[in-house]
Amino acid sequence: MSSDASVPVVIIGAGQAGLAVAYYLRTFELVPGRDFVLFDRGPHAGGAWQHRWAGLRLGSAHRVNDLPGMSELGLSFATADRTRPAMDVVTEYYRRYEEHFNLRVVRPVTVTAVFNRSADLVIRSASPGFGDHETTARLLVNASGTWGAPFVPHYPGAASFAGQQLHTSGYRAAGDFAGRRVVVVGGGTSAIGFLLELEHVAAELTWASRRPIDWVHTEQLDLEGASAAVAAQDEAARSGRALPSIVSGTGVPVSRRIAAGIERGVLTARPMFASIEPTGVRWADGSFTEADVIIWATGFRPEVRHLARLRLRAKDGGLVVGSGASWTDPRIFLAGYGPQASTIGAHRAGRVIARQVLALL
Repeated sequence: MSSDASVPVVIIGAGQAGLAVAYYLRTFELVPGRDFVLFDRGPHAGGAWQHRWAGLRLGSAHRVNDLPGMSELGLSFATADRTRPAMDVVTEYYRRYEEHFNLRVVRPVTVTAVFNRSADLVIRSASPGFGDHETTARLLVNASGTWGAPFVPHYPGAASFAGQQLHTSGYRAAGDFAGRRVVVVGGGTSAIGFLLELEHVAAELTWASRRPIDWVHTEQLDLEGASAAVAAQDEAARSGRALPSIVSGTGVPVSRRIAAGIERGVLTARPMFASIEPTGVRWADGSFTEADVIIWATGFRPEVRHLARLRLRAKDGGLVVGSGASWTDPRIFLAGYGPQASTIGAHRAGRVIARQVLALL
């Protein structure tokens, strides 16, 4: 297959991380479409938010940070309409942002592999109606996020379950589970959101968590705890280990809505069940809960399968990354990976990576 195009820099992913890098490259006078190209597999702007469920509202999950320069458009997620689905708000804001800064995002394009050809990086991609393409580049910024790599832990008997199993990424609307017995698994904000949505919809509702819920009785994120969680992510990224979850270090802030759910008893988690049977789950004490549905709100992993041929993984399973740069291959940058994926770490990552890219061009 011959190369279809050549460009100095390719960015994979037009979510928050990819758009932030593109913005700073543009402010450093690189020209979108000529000096860098941004591929995005989503059909629309909005990153992973365009795929989230209709009932999710801004402020009911992790905070959505404003993109750098967004104030030029008179937009801020802090003042956005919280009665609208978050997917609609983020998609609209990101679309306007892309247009305002003329970032020329190319979509829908799915990057299937990245590999070496002499001194160049080859980015192989596919798009509907146009087939496979190859783009050569000197540098790559991977901002593919995690939405495409859902994590479902293994539990004995899972394959025998006769009901429906789905991950957060497959959840669409509470009405899909009307009158059904639902078990929600997970200890983060997605699991809590599902429980509150399903409270008066499901016939029965059970919450299971692999760890005790660390309730933080403040509506604002604890900065000390959040900083420690980001530091843990950074240390793991630099040592090439699998990344810990942010919520495991920050806890779950108790908003008024969550406090009311705790008081009603809907937000009471049981320790994780021991096994899954065809008609439900078996707990460690031998008791049994019948279920029609198991929702795995168990998080995501970084989506980096398309980078496999570059052999970036360390022996401990992670990527060795510091300040957004691969320590294995200096041509590769990972935006939104590790500490940069968090609320605190994301705001300056685009500028840090863009400066490093500029220095290598």
